[in-house]
Amino acid sequence: MTELFDTHAHLHFPEFATDLDAVLERARAAGVRHMVTIGTDVETSRAAIELALQHPDISAAVGVHPHEAAGAGEDALAEIERLARSSPKVVAIGETGLDFFRNLSPRESQERVFRWQLGLSRRVEKPVIVHCRDAHAETLAILAEEDVSRTGGIMHCFSGDADVAHRVLDLGLMISIAGPVTYPNARALPEVVRLLPKDRLVIETDCPFLPPQGYRGKRNEPSYIAVTAARVAELRGEPLELTAEQTTAAARRLFGLP
Repeated sequence: MTELFDTHAHLHFPEFATDLDAVLERARAAGVRHMVTIGTDVETSRAAIELALQHPDISAAVGVHPHEAAGAGEDALAEIERLARSSPKVVAIGETGLDFFRNLSPRESQERVFRWQLGLSRRVEKPVIVHCRDAHAETLAILAEEDVSRTGGIMHCFSGDADVAHRVLDLGLMISIAGPVTYPNARALPEVVRLLPKDRLVIETDCPFLPPQGYRGKRNEPSYIAVTAARVAELRGEPLELTAEQTTAAARRLFGLP
């Protein structure tokens, strides 16, 4: 059985409230052996931990998404730090980063909260999950200034080109490929997939968002990661089993999982 690892899901979101057990059953049947469910604010970070505590094959990340940065005052950040230290089920900090596409929080707030979470990742010695949309130059500059290589992490749902990918790798981060690599109009992503070292490539769904080709317009879920993995294997010219083995090993190593 092919063993897959979904490095970025939001299984505790309302979209899964009515049928989560069936979703997890389909994931396991598709060969998904581990999933990380990702917080985006205090409330969802708590929910991520609660869900992870119920399932041995689910871990949690806690953090504040750039969209939520404006509302993240001292109390909220203190609670994120408490949650980060509260359980071994918490394996990463995030999702954090910059989003200058939607700008739902002021850029100054996004940068403040991003830097704080990079500091938190150093304090608790956990990798960071980085969101970046229309902000590659600024995100890369902050990651370099905050010495992200000390903790490592993932540039999640990678959307840059080969040049950006090389710069991300130089910072010591892994790159995660999601459903858009399967889209017919994917331009830069195929080249990025081919250039990534085998130990720096991971895959994700970002469910319930960004379903792969064949499921567009529907809710994404972890079982669909098999579609993304198959496309990544095809682009790299290697058997699906090898892609699955290597991406799973890379994810387990980053998150400190056996």
